Amino acid sequence: MTIPSEVRPESASDADAERVLDNPAHASLSGPHRRFAQVHGQALRYHPDVSVFTALPSAAEPSAWADLAVLAGPGATFALSAQDPAAVPAGWEVLDSGRGVQLVDDGLRTAPDEEAVRLGAADVPEMMALVALTKPGPFAVRTVELGTYLGIRREGALVAMAGERLHPPGWTEISAVCTHPDFRGQGLATRLVRAVGHGIRERGETPMMHAAASNTNAIRLYLSIGFRLRRETTFMAVRTPA
Repeated sequence: MTIPSEVRPESASDADAERVLDNPAHASLSGPHRRFAQVHGQALRYHPDVSVFTALPSAAEPSAWADLAVLAGPGATFALSAQDPAAVPAGWEVLDSGRGVQLVDDGLRTAPDEEAVRLGAADVPEMMALVALTKPGPFAVRTVELGTYLGIRREGALVAMAGERLHPPGWTEISAVCTHPDFRGQGLATRLVRAVGHGIRERGETPMMHAAASNTNAIRLYLSIGFRLRRETTFMAVRTPA
């Protein structure tokens, strides 16, 4: 993806404040999301019912990969970022890799939404069905526990949602932004991003997001409502040796 020319480059002060976002899963699991972490040596991962993400220190040494193999177990599949695909050890399998983008708040106008309702454990079956239909990214049966999830219902049915996922110190990722195909074009996603962002700001934190680089429509929307493209990223689906 070509970075749009209108995106403001980060300043030196931005770079210092945003360095924790270089490895956001690791920063989350070793910080605010420590309660969800399973740990072995240098390797961390979310409980599989919560999220598919695992984490290693940036530019991980072979010993860290060995820790991850023990933590995940033989033949396990998981998502990994902030690592060079060329550094994946021999015997491991990269099942898929793709380019993504990381966006940070750069003037997002946030506001609560009167129609948005808080989603919880009782709503998970509907949330899973909406995710299966719209495919906004990984979502598990306990992902709702990671933070605030808001939804919009029409005639009782969940038709749009957005919520909080990764939580590096001082930041919260807005994720699982999705709208049922029959209700697109009504601005529901924008409203929910603004509403989730409002809650993040109320805690004194800063919203951020990730998106697949191929999802140009979503990226264009997020840039238009007040996000800045910070960097491009690489995500991998990896399998440990069997």
